[in-house]
Amino acid sequence: MPAHVETSPPGLDLDRLRDHLARHDLAEGPLSAEIIHGGKSNLTYLVQDGGHRFVVRRPPLGHVLATAHDMGREYRVMTALRGTGVPVPRTDHLCEDPDVVGAPFYVMEYVEGGQPPATPAIEADLTDILARLHALDPAALGLADFGRPEGFLERQVKRWKRQLDASRSRELPDIDELYAGLARAVPVTQRHAIVHGDFKLGNTLIAGGQVRAVLDWEMSTLGDPLTDLALFLLYADFAALDISVPEDEGEHTPAAELAERYAKGAGLDVSRLGWYVGLACFKLAVISEGIHFRYTQGLTVGDGFDEIGEHVAPLVTHGLQALESLEG
Repeated sequence: MPAHVETSPPGLDLDRLRDHLARHDLAEGPLSAEIIHGGKSNLTYLVQDGGHRFVVRRPPLGHVLATAHDMGREYRVMTALRGTGVPVPRTDHLCEDPDVVGAPFYVMEYVEGGQPPATPAIEADLTDILARLHALDPAALGLADFGRPEGFLERQVKRWKRQLDASRSRELPDIDELYAGLARAVPVTQRHAIVHGDFKLGNTLIAGGQVRAVLDWEMSTLGDPLTDLALFLLYADFAALDISVPEDEGEHTPAAELAERYAKGAGLDVSRLGWYVGLACFKLAVISEGIHFRYTQGLTVGDGFDEIGEHVAPLVTHGLQALESLEG
């Protein structure tokens, strides 16, 4: 069988990848690969060498926001979480040399599973996993320096405003009002914890009704755990925002019930959750706008990017309503 691979998917030179992995005893012979579609951020590939399958992750092509696509952070946190009860894939190799495939990348095990429609049992399981994650001691896992939890919420508000300004290419009504409302009323953090940064059903693998793996840790850090809870609940509310995503499918548990379950499991007060929902809306609106910007520049790979820009307005409206609910 020839060693040369004639066709490489966008962003992954299989000849160079094969040579690199062979030096680390991670692959043998020629490689084949395909993009695993579904994500709109980092690129994920299913790679095979004839003997086994594994997954390669790298940042998106073209315009990127560097702090949101850090391969080293994603690799480090998943490695640390192995064996903690938070289900993650086994990590095998991190390459921070951009000369190999054009960007840093890492290799992890291929986990069997999919993303079926939501059920109350799956949502309860995800809620419990989130509470379990937030109960872990970062220092005990070697992650004491994984972030700067002091002032986390204030920095989040400012960070997403900066990233909005970096990707702003059109008029976005009311988004500055949402930013101002968040900046005026930042809550006091109850607990510093490992936060995932994008915790949702779509970032997990489910098999046999069980959560087999939580994926997409590129935005993880140390910070306020209620940011994860608010984002998780917001994704399940997308149908009410007229936003169509896989999380809309299936049977959803009311957000208030999941919040109560989480509060009991994590031992946290969720009475100010509305502010966190507002922040989650702002964050997703900014991310959506960044993806829309890359799409208009022809720098996205895969399908579904043409509709992402339409998500911004309903997210902003929902975020303003969440803040107003606290004022009442």
